[in-house]
Amino acid sequence: MNTTEELTELSFTVSAYIARPSAEVYDAVADPAQLSRYFTTGGARGRLEPEAEVSWDFEDFPGRFPVTVLEADPPRRIVIEWEGEATTDSRSVTTTTFTFEAVDGDTRTLVTISESGWRVTPEGATQAFGNCGGWTGMLAALKAWTEHGINLREGFYQ
Repeated sequence: MNTTEELTELSFTVSAYIARPSAEVYDAVADPAQLSRYFTTGGARGRLEPEAEVSWDFEDFPGRFPVTVLEADPPRRIVIEWEGEATTDSRSVTTTTFTFEAVDGDTRTLVTISESGWRVTPEGATQAFGNCGGWTGMLAALKAWTEHGINLREGFYQ
């Protein structure tokens, strides 16, 4: 970052390699039945595709979160908006982008998750860091689920 530029919003990016083909990994994120098995501990409703009615619920943050799918390009990219606090958006949402890059002849997938939209304030930093940790945990859970059929979050929050 140029030192003369002013920081106008907080964002982050996390990535992980998953030893499965990109279409399989994409589907593990887009499919609510699979997502409910390893990430949305309170359940997911609706496939991540435009115009679907989608919501996520978590045992660690009870209450259903509406998710708006802005873009879905199987097996490469999903872009969503969902509720946030201390955001720069007047609707109090952040934007999350999932990219799925086939590597090693599509025997592995580089999954990258970027989220943006928090104010440059202590509250915005707290929210951004919390979500960064959440998405990092999601990547670990996705890897365990798709590679080994293990749900890392089972019993984690209760």
